[in-house]
Amino acid sequence: MAAGAQAASSAQEAVQGAEAVITMLPASQHVESLFLGRDGAAGLLAHIAKGTLVIDSSTIAAATSQKVAKAAQAAGIDFIDAPVSGGTGGAIAGTLTFMVGGSDAQLARAQPLLEKMGANIFHAGGVGAGQTAKICNNMLLGILMVGTSEAIALGVANGLDPKVLSEIMRRSSGGNWALEKYNPFPGVHENAPASKGYAGGFGTDLMLKDLGLAQDNATANRASTPLGGMARSIYAAHSLSGHGGEDFSSIIKMLQKKA
Repeated sequence: MAAGAQAASSAQEAVQGAEAVITMLPASQHVESLFLGRDGAAGLLAHIAKGTLVIDSSTIAAATSQKVAKAAQAAGIDFIDAPVSGGTGGAIAGTLTFMVGGSDAQLARAQPLLEKMGANIFHAGGVGAGQTAKICNNMLLGILMVGTSEAIALGVANGLDPKVLSEIMRRSSGGNWALEKYNPFPGVHENAPASKGYAGGFGTDLMLKDLGLAQDNATANRASTPLGGMARSIYAAHSLSGHGGEDFSSIIKMLQKKA
């Protein structure tokens, strides 16, 4: 607000007169109900002017993005999916990675806006391709976090210093983003959620949702993702044990109990 933003009392009010609309919602059902409406009520597309650019940065099913994009096109509205990676730190620093699904012309319209928020902008393909790229990335991230947590928990169970072990693995063939930027063991990285009681960051339930999207997509495309399926089961158990609201790196708690 201090920088000049104006508050609106509703989404309908917020889009009035806008040349571009950016949304980021938790799940497919929220995006669909927002834009297309539900229970007989008109969706937001009915309130957006023709020619407006809509950038949806939610992480949802590709089919949902395609459904909304089709309705938007019929209303004369440009709709692209542009999910992000980089976490809250990337958002604050303006270094997010955007995975865009849409036409070349739509990306050209969106590029100046995306460059204000991100450092990396990839054109994944047509509408829905951004979502597919995002769920592939997050499936890998979920798998890596489970594996990283498992390795650190094993080392700690054997009396190793988690900081020393993490540095050894980071500089060896086991090095990965979780070890370097988002270590799941408290105290290894000062600014990681693990060092802040697993508060903030990317929630376990959101990771579980994304792993579910990946498995649904794999089933629909007859793709084999056994490790993705195992990661989903592990995060589901972690969520059911009461950790759904904690950062997804808190998965190490469950693995430590078994070490």
